Amino acid sequence: MNPSHLKELIQGIPKTELHLHIEGSLEADLMFKIARRNNIELAYKSVEDLKKAYKFNNLQEFLDLYYLGAQVLLHEQDFFELTYEYLKKVHQQNVVHVEVFFDPQTHTERGVPFSVVINGIYNALIKGEQEYGITFKLIMSYLRHLSEEAAFKTLEESLPFKEWIDGVGLDSSELGNPPSKFINVFKASAAQGYKLVSHAGEEGPKEYIYEALDLLKVIRIDHGNRCVDDEILVKRLVMEQIPLTLCPLSNLELKVVQKLEDHPVAKMLDKGILATIHSDDPAYFGGYMNENYYETAKALNLSTTQLKQLAINGFKASWLDQEAKEKHIEQVKEYFETYSTTQLR
Repeated sequence: MNPSHLKELIQGIPKTELHLHIEGSLEADLMFKIARRNNIELAYKSVEDLKKAYKFNNLQEFLDLYYLGAQVLLHEQDFFELTYEYLKKVHQQNVVHVEVFFDPQTHTERGVPFSVVINGIYNALIKGEQEYGITFKLIMSYLRHLSEEAAFKTLEESLPFKEWIDGVGLDSSELGNPPSKFINVFKASAAQGYKLVSHAGEEGPKEYIYEALDLLKVIRIDHGNRCVDDEILVKRLVMEQIPLTLCPLSNLELKVVQKLEDHPVAKMLDKGILATIHSDDPAYFGGYMNENYYETAKALNLSTTQLKQLAINGFKASWLDQEAKEKHIEQVKEYFETYSTTQLR
C-alpha cells in the first residue's frame, strides 16, 4: 500500500490507547510555557535545545529527562493543561478510549500533593469526555526504583480518590527492580478493588513477566517484548489471553529493538497473542498512536487484516464493559469493510 493510502487508512481506524504515561505527553513547548508560568528555569535555553536532548541509549537516560521535565508541574492547572492537550491531540487521531497512567510519586516526592496531581488530571479527562467523547480509565503507577514502603504510602494517599482510579501499575527503571519487590502492595491494591497491571519484559528478562503474572497477579502486561524468548510463556499468554501493550516507537528510541523491522508485534499476532500498539511517552519518542501504527505497518509490511486485528485487540484488552467493547469492535470491523478497495491498492 502506498504511504498516503496507509496514512489515510490508519487515520480513520477507531482506536484505544492503553499504554500512555500522561507525564510523557509533555511536549517541549508546553514544558517551557508552564516553566515560565511557574518561574522555573530549565536546563535548556529553547525548545530546540531541549529536543536535541531526545536521543536515548536506554530506558534510564530517558527517565532522567522525563523526571526533569515533570518538575515544571506544580499546580492543578499544570496537570489539567498537560492532560487536556494530550486528549485534544489524540482526538484528531480518532482515539476514542484511553487508559492513562500517572506517576503520583514523581510529584509527591517534590512536595506536590497527591490531590493536586489527580484533580488536574481527572478534571481534564472529564472535560475530554464531554467535549470529544473520549472515554477513559485512570491507572496509578508505583515507581519501581523506589521502595515498596513508598508505594504503600502512595496507596494510602490514593484512597480518598478511589472512585476515580481504576487500577495500579508498575513502571520506571526495570532492571534490578523485579515485580517480586512489590508483592505486598499489589495484594493490598487488589484488596482495595484496583485492577493490576505491570511493565515487564521491556529491558528486563522474561522472568519478570512470569513474576508479574504469578506473584503480582496482573491481568495485563505493559510491553512484554521478551516473552518471545520463551515458547511456554507464549503459549500461556495465548491460552489465558493476557494482553500485551506494546510501544514500537518507544522500543526503537530506547534501543529495546535496534530497528523497527526487528519489532516482535507481527510474530506475536501470528502466534495468537493479544498484542496491541500504543505510544508510551509520545512527546519524547516521536509519535502518538497514528505514528506508531504507521511506522510499524511500514517497517513490518503489516496487512490490513493485521492492522484490523491490532485495533480490535486494543478494545478487547481495554477495561470497558462488554457492551462498549463489542460496540467499538463492530465499528472497527465496519470501518475496514467500508474502506474502499481502490484506496487499499
